[in-house]
Amino acid sequence: MAQQENEVIAVDDDGYVVDTEDCEARELAHRERGTARPITVVGNPVLHRECKDVTEFGDELAKLIDDMFASQKAAEGVGLAANQIGVDAKVFVYDCPDDEGVRHTGVVVNPRLVELPAGSRVLDDSNEGCLSVPTAYASLARPDYAEVTGQDAQGNPIKVRGTGYFARCLQHETDHLYGYLYIDRLSKRDRKDALRQMAEGTPRYETVPND
Repeated sequence: MAQQENEVIAVDDDGYVVDTEDCEARELAHRERGTARPITVVGNPVLHRECKDVTEFGDELAKLIDDMFASQKAAEGVGLAANQIGVDAKVFVYDCPDDEGVRHTGVVVNPRLVELPAGSRVLDDSNEGCLSVPTAYASLARPDYAEVTGQDAQGNPIKVRGTGYFARCLQHETDHLYGYLYIDRLSKRDRKDALRQMAEGTPRYETVPND
Protein backbone atom coordinates (compact mmCIF):
# COMPACT_ATOMS: atom_id res chain seq x y z
CA MET A 1 0.00 0.00 0.00
CA ALA A 2 1.39 3.39 -0.97
CA GLN A 3 1.65 6.57 1.05
CA GLN A 4 -1.60 8.45 1.23
CA GLU A 5 -1.57 11.21 -1.35
CA ASN A 6 -3.52 13.67 0.77
CA GLU A 7 -0.98 13.81 3.60
CA VAL A 8 -0.67 17.45 4.67
CA ILE A 9 2.75 18.86 5.52
CA ALA A 10 2.48 21.63 8.11
CA VAL A 11 4.75 24.68 7.92
CA ASP A 12 5.69 27.25 10.55
CA ASP A 13 5.36 31.04 10.32
CA ASP A 14 8.64 31.26 8.40
CA GLY A 15 7.58 28.67 5.83
CA TYR A 16 9.71 25.80 7.11
CA VAL A 17 8.36 22.27 7.42
CA VAL A 18 7.14 21.30 10.88
CA ASP A 19 8.87 17.92 11.15
CA THR A 20 8.81 17.52 14.93
CA GLU A 21 5.15 16.56 15.38
CA ASP A 22 3.76 12.98 15.40
CA CYS A 23 7.22 11.63 14.51
CA GLU A 24 6.62 8.18 15.99
CA ALA A 25 3.31 7.65 14.21
CA ARG A 26 4.53 8.99 10.86
CA GLU A 27 7.75 6.96 10.88
CA LEU A 28 5.90 3.80 11.91
CA ALA A 29 3.29 4.22 9.18
CA HIS A 30 5.97 4.49 6.50
CA ARG A 31 7.95 1.60 7.93
CA GLU A 32 4.95 -0.74 8.19
CA ARG A 33 4.16 -0.15 4.51
CA GLY A 34 7.77 -0.52 3.45
CA THR A 35 10.27 -3.32 2.96
CA ALA A 36 13.85 -3.02 4.20
CA ARG A 37 16.47 -3.28 1.49
CA PRO A 38 20.24 -3.91 1.80
CA ILE A 39 22.57 -0.92 1.95
CA THR A 40 24.99 -0.07 -0.87
CA VAL A 41 28.56 0.63 0.30
CA VAL A 42 31.44 2.80 -0.86
CA GLY A 43 32.67 1.61 -4.25
CA ASN A 44 29.19 0.95 -5.63
CA PRO A 45 28.87 3.18 -8.73
CA VAL A 46 25.43 4.53 -7.74
CA LEU A 47 27.02 6.27 -4.74
CA HIS A 48 29.63 8.11 -6.78
CA ARG A 49 27.56 10.08 -9.29
CA GLU A 50 24.80 12.66 -9.09
CA CYS A 51 21.36 11.09 -8.88
CA LYS A 52 18.53 11.84 -11.29
CA ASP A 53 15.93 14.48 -10.48
CA VAL A 54 12.54 13.12 -9.48
CA THR A 55 9.83 14.18 -11.96
CA GLU A 56 7.00 11.74 -11.13
CA PHE A 57 5.21 12.12 -7.79
CA GLY A 58 3.01 9.05 -7.50
CA ASP A 59 2.78 5.55 -6.08
CA GLU A 60 6.27 4.52 -7.20
CA LEU A 61 7.85 7.37 -5.27
CA ALA A 62 5.60 6.73 -2.27
CA LYS A 63 6.65 3.08 -2.21
CA LEU A 64 10.32 4.07 -2.43
CA ILE A 65 9.91 6.43 0.53
CA ASP A 66 8.23 3.70 2.58
CA ASP A 67 11.05 1.28 1.75
CA MET A 68 13.63 3.90 2.67
CA PHE A 69 12.11 4.41 6.11
CA ALA A 70 12.04 0.64 6.61
CA SER A 71 15.66 0.33 5.46
CA GLN A 72 16.79 3.21 7.65
CA LYS A 73 15.21 1.63 10.72
CA ALA A 74 16.64 -1.82 9.96
CA ALA A 75 20.13 -0.32 9.71
CA GLU A 76 19.60 1.86 12.81
CA GLY A 77 20.36 5.03 10.86
CA VAL A 78 19.13 8.61 11.25
CA GLY A 79 19.09 9.49 7.55
CA LEU A 80 19.08 7.61 4.26
CA ALA A 81 19.47 8.67 0.63
CA ALA A 82 17.86 6.71 -2.21
CA ASN A 83 21.19 5.69 -3.76
CA GLN A 84 22.09 4.01 -0.47
CA ILE A 85 19.55 1.35 -1.41
CA GLY A 86 20.63 1.39 -5.03
CA VAL A 87 18.00 3.77 -6.43
CA ASP A 88 19.15 6.56 -8.74
CA ALA A 89 16.79 9.31 -7.54
CA LYS A 90 17.15 12.52 -5.55
CA VAL A 91 15.27 11.56 -2.40
CA PHE A 92 16.31 11.31 1.22
CA VAL A 93 14.45 10.50 4.42
CA TYR A 94 15.44 11.31 7.98
CA ASP A 95 14.49 10.47 11.54
CA CYS A 96 17.10 12.42 13.46
CA PRO A 97 17.45 14.31 16.73
CA ASP A 98 19.08 17.71 17.02
CA ASP A 99 21.53 18.61 19.77
CA GLU A 100 18.64 19.46 22.10
CA GLY A 101 17.21 15.96 21.67
CA VAL A 102 14.25 17.14 19.56
CA ARG A 103 13.26 14.49 17.01
CA HIS A 104 12.85 15.46 13.35
CA THR A 105 11.20 13.10 10.84
CA GLY A 106 10.55 13.71 7.16
CA VAL A 107 11.43 13.36 3.51
CA VAL A 108 12.99 15.73 0.96
CA VAL A 109 12.79 15.21 -2.79
CA ASN A 110 15.20 17.03 -5.14
CA PRO A 111 17.01 18.73 -2.26
CA ARG A 112 19.36 21.66 -2.63
CA LEU A 113 21.51 22.91 0.21
CA VAL A 114 21.14 26.65 0.83
CA GLU A 115 24.54 28.35 0.72
CA LEU A 116 25.16 30.22 3.97
CA PRO A 117 27.09 33.52 4.09
CA ALA A 118 30.68 32.79 5.08
CA GLY A 119 30.48 35.14 8.03
CA SER A 120 27.52 33.33 9.57
CA ARG A 121 29.01 29.83 9.49
CA VAL A 122 29.96 28.22 12.79
CA LEU A 123 31.77 24.95 12.22
CA ASP A 124 31.20 21.80 14.27
CA ASP A 125 33.94 19.18 13.95
CA SER A 126 32.08 16.27 15.54
CA ASN A 127 32.53 12.69 14.44
CA GLU A 128 30.54 11.55 11.41
CA GLY A 129 29.61 8.08 10.17
CA CYS A 130 27.66 6.63 7.26
CA LEU A 131 25.62 3.51 6.63
CA SER A 132 27.48 3.19 3.32
CA VAL A 133 30.84 3.22 5.12
CA PRO A 134 29.86 0.80 7.89
CA THR A 135 31.74 0.74 11.23
CA ALA A 136 33.89 3.79 10.31
CA TYR A 137 33.87 7.24 11.90
CA ALA A 138 35.90 10.41 11.45
CA SER A 139 35.87 14.01 12.60
CA LEU A 140 34.50 16.32 9.88
CA ALA A 141 33.89 20.06 10.19
CA ARG A 142 30.47 21.15 8.93
CA PRO A 143 28.33 24.22 9.65
CA ASP A 144 26.17 23.71 12.74
CA TYR A 145 23.13 25.16 10.92
CA ALA A 146 21.72 24.02 7.58
CA GLU A 147 18.79 24.76 5.31
CA VAL A 148 17.57 22.56 2.48
CA THR A 149 14.96 23.39 -0.15
CA GLY A 150 13.17 20.79 -2.24
CA GLN A 151 9.81 19.10 -2.62
CA ASP A 152 7.63 16.81 -0.55
CA ALA A 153 6.29 13.44 -1.69
CA GLN A 154 3.49 15.16 -3.60
CA GLY A 155 5.79 17.61 -5.39
CA ASN A 156 4.99 20.67 -3.26
CA PRO A 157 7.91 23.03 -2.53
CA ILE A 158 9.30 22.75 1.00
CA LYS A 159 12.06 24.16 3.18
CA VAL A 160 13.75 22.27 6.03
CA ARG A 161 16.20 23.69 8.55
CA GLY A 162 18.18 22.20 11.39
CA THR A 163 20.92 22.78 13.93
CA GLY A 164 23.68 20.63 15.39
CA TYR A 165 23.45 16.93 14.66
CA PHE A 166 20.34 17.40 12.51
CA ALA A 167 22.12 20.06 10.44
CA ARG A 168 24.91 17.56 9.87
CA CYS A 169 22.32 14.98 8.75
CA LEU A 170 20.75 17.39 6.22
CA GLN A 171 24.15 18.17 4.72
CA HIS A 172 25.29 14.54 4.72
CA GLU A 173 22.17 13.22 2.95
CA THR A 174 22.10 16.02 0.38
CA ASP A 175 25.77 15.27 -0.37
CA HIS A 176 24.85 11.65 -1.09
CA LEU A 177 22.44 12.63 -3.85
CA TYR A 178 25.14 14.62 -5.62
CA GLY A 179 27.63 11.74 -5.52
CA TYR A 180 29.61 12.60 -2.39
CA LEU A 181 30.22 10.51 0.71
CA TYR A 182 31.50 12.13 3.88
CA ILE A 183 34.85 10.42 3.42
CA ASP A 184 35.28 12.37 0.16
CA ARG A 185 35.55 15.51 2.31
CA LEU A 186 38.32 14.08 4.51
CA SER A 187 42.07 14.41 4.10
CA LYS A 188 43.73 11.50 2.29
CA ARG A 189 45.07 10.18 5.59
CA ASP A 190 41.70 10.36 7.37
CA ARG A 191 39.92 8.79 4.39
CA LYS A 192 42.41 5.94 4.39
CA ASP A 193 41.85 5.45 8.12
CA ALA A 194 38.06 5.39 7.66
CA LEU A 195 38.35 2.75 4.94
CA ARG A 196 40.63 0.74 7.22
CA GLN A 197 38.01 0.90 9.99
CA MET A 198 35.40 -0.31 7.51
CA ALA A 199 37.60 -3.19 6.32
CA GLU A 200 38.23 -4.33 9.88
CA GLY A 201 34.61 -4.02 11.05
CA THR A 202 31.49 -6.11 10.54
CA PRO A 203 28.27 -4.30 9.51
CA ARG A 204 25.28 -4.91 11.78
CA TYR A 205 22.92 -4.79 8.79
CA GLU A 206 22.72 -6.33 5.32
CA THR A 207 24.85 -4.69 2.65
CA VAL A 208 25.21 -5.10 -1.12
CA PRO A 209 28.61 -6.59 -2.03
CA ASN A 210 30.64 -4.70 -4.62
CA ASP A 211 31.26 -7.50 -7.12
